Amino acid sequence: MSWNNAAMADNALPSTNPYGNYTVVDTVPKELLHMVDSHWYQFPPMNPLWYSLVGFWMVIMGCLSVAGNFVVIWVFMNTKSLRTPANLLVVNLAMSDFLMMFTMFPPMVISCYWQTWTLGAFFCEIYAFLGSLFGCVSIWTMVFITADRYNVIVKGVSAEPLTSGGAMTRIAGTWAPLLPGAFLPSSAGTVMCLRVT
Repeated sequence: MSWNNAAMADNALPSTNPYGNYTVVDTVPKELLHMVDSHWYQFPPMNPLWYSLVGFWMVIMGCLSVAGNFVVIWVFMNTKSLRTPANLLVVNLAMSDFLMMFTMFPPMVISCYWQTWTLGAFFCEIYAFLGSLFGCVSIWTMVFITADRYNVIVKGVSAEPLTSGGAMTRIAGTWAPLLPGAFLPSSAGTVMCLRVT
């Protein structure tokens, strides 16, 4: 029985929707409902089979991603000939992707198992912050890698080569402005943890 509709029949599905339809929001814990935008009330709940499929897929992809990005970082740290300025950007991308999956896939698997977010409101905010930060760092790092490859391919030997200082400036440019920006509250960011429900 729903916490906000005591008049419902015992055999009916519980609903947190004031309009009476069973929605995806009905699986959200009561203490997180203030974080859910009214937009999400229009969607029906997910079939329980999808939770198992998504959870299984996330375990496989999470393990492969964490292991693969760790290998890229480890090889770069132990092979001196790979420490070129362009590869610094690749390692920054691997580091961001490693941290993204290391911090994001375990809560996602837990949420798929319980079919709702069980880690509380504060960790929902942390989850949103980390997803926003690492996702934006990865995107901007790929932009800088693309610009470097464009410079090399289009201009060839006449292009000004990327220096270690230039690569480090670009890396700092991906992390420094995004770190405070990820702290800003947004309706999209706070719902990140609730999308898995």
